[in-house]
Amino acid sequence: MKNTLLALFLALLLAGCATTQTTKSGAVGVDRKQYVGLVSEEEAVQQSALAYQQVVKDADAKRLLNTDSAETKRVRVIGERLIAQVGTFREDALKWDWQINVMESKEVNAYCMAGGKIMVYTGLLDAIKPTDDELAAVMGHEISHALREHVREQMSRVKAQQYGLLGLAIAVGVATGSGDAASQTADVGNQLATVALTLPNSRTAENEADGMGLELMARAGYNPNAALTLWQKMSSLGGEKPAEILSTHPSDQTRMDHIKGLIPKVMPLYDQAKNSSAASVSPASNSLKNNTTQKKK
Repeated sequence: MKNTLLALFLALLLAGCATTQTTKSGAVGVDRKQYVGLVSEEEAVQQSALAYQQVVKDADAKRLLNTDSAETKRVRVIGERLIAQVGTFREDALKWDWQINVMESKEVNAYCMAGGKIMVYTGLLDAIKPTDDELAAVMGHEISHALREHVREQMSRVKAQQYGLLGLAIAVGVATGSGDAASQTADVGNQLATVALTLPNSRTAENEADGMGLELMARAGYNPNAALTLWQKMSSLGGEKPAEILSTHPSDQTRMDHIKGLIPKVMPLYDQAKNSSAASVSPASNSLKNNTTQKKK
């Protein structure tokens, strides 16, 4: 019985260990193989869409959605220019059901869910007052998370962690005949797995999104150097931040050093975009769906 259960868990883990390249590498060279086998792309997109729809519905009911038509238009114009370039990394993304909205919130944040569901918080716009180039850096970064399927990757890792810990707990329980030992093994294993799996890969995801976002903004005609001024502004906001070793995100200085190293790779793309029509909105981005009504304050 013990061998049968362990074999089953091993099979599940091996299925999740199949690697894939979710995007083309681009000029910035993002070529890491990813573990996404335990969660399908369709599942990640569907769950993200449901969550986004609920956020939009709740914000709309509270009159917090797209309250400033000029602000919303600005965010959407920048987003559309970036979306027009996503084929550089994956052509299928040009056909995603992209949606862009702005929500009233003091939180300094923005995100793009799997499948292209973008939300920008007014707290970000009010706190750092980004230029168009700096806002493109934020949105390009968030769009890159979706292109790279980081949500799906994280979901697969969580499932692998759960399967692995459950299998270990069963093995300990069978070997010792103690349910308490199995429970303690699962608890300790969960803490170790969080450090060993979640933190390193989350930082990797951030670095990938920084690089891909930098390329997207350059191809869309936004100055890549604005990514540096953006993070300088973010760093100046202050507040207590965890030590980098305990954080899922790189420190501000580490991030800026990484970006500085990539800028020379994408500046030729920016120069080309400025001198051509490469930054114009493509027909594909014109299909962007925004299913909410803009309201004036």
